[in-house]
Amino acid sequence: MSNSIYSIVQGPLRALCILLALIGASVAHAQQLGVPQAEVLTLSSDRLFTESQFGQRVLRQVESEGALLAEENERIVAELSREEKDLTEKRAELEPEEFRPLAEAFDNKVQSHREGQRAKLDALARQSEEARQTFFELAQPILIELLRESGASIVIERSNVFLSSDRTDVTDAAIARINERIGDGSQLENQDRE
Repeated sequence: MSNSIYSIVQGPLRALCILLALIGASVAHAQQLGVPQAEVLTLSSDRLFTESQFGQRVLRQVESEGALLAEENERIVAELSREEKDLTEKRAELEPEEFRPLAEAFDNKVQSHREGQRAKLDALARQSEEARQTFFELAQPILIELLRESGASIVIERSNVFLSSDRTDVTDAAIARINERIGDGSQLENQDRE
């Protein structure tokens, strides 16, 4: 009878030991990957984007296009300044009826350039926002994977947390995985063009 009790206890006990060993191996594996075991994880979405290869490429591209736009704006301003100076000199020579259409045409030209430059700046801002949105769409499966590996039920934006342990921050682990799987994202743009 004692043998049958031993075999009854041994079955569940053995299963429990195997389960604990698997959980221990899973936790050790997750910790080797830099994933903390916690119910709640934190993540800095700003760092995730700006420190990833994808984000750095986008930021360089936006900065470069912004610099070109600034140069273009300086050329336009210099050109308009010269025209304004010429117009000011003509004002002394022309009758008011002759000068008024020239002044109105100049004002329209200034307004047109201003609106054109503003539209280009808005387009650049939209491009940056769209790239950021694409990045987070691509990163989402990786973040879900980190969530599952850690055993957590939620990931909270780090800037919204009043106090937490640095152990719960998975930003560095997420950046490493995103860099490994997505890289700078330029290959994705090439696929879209094909």
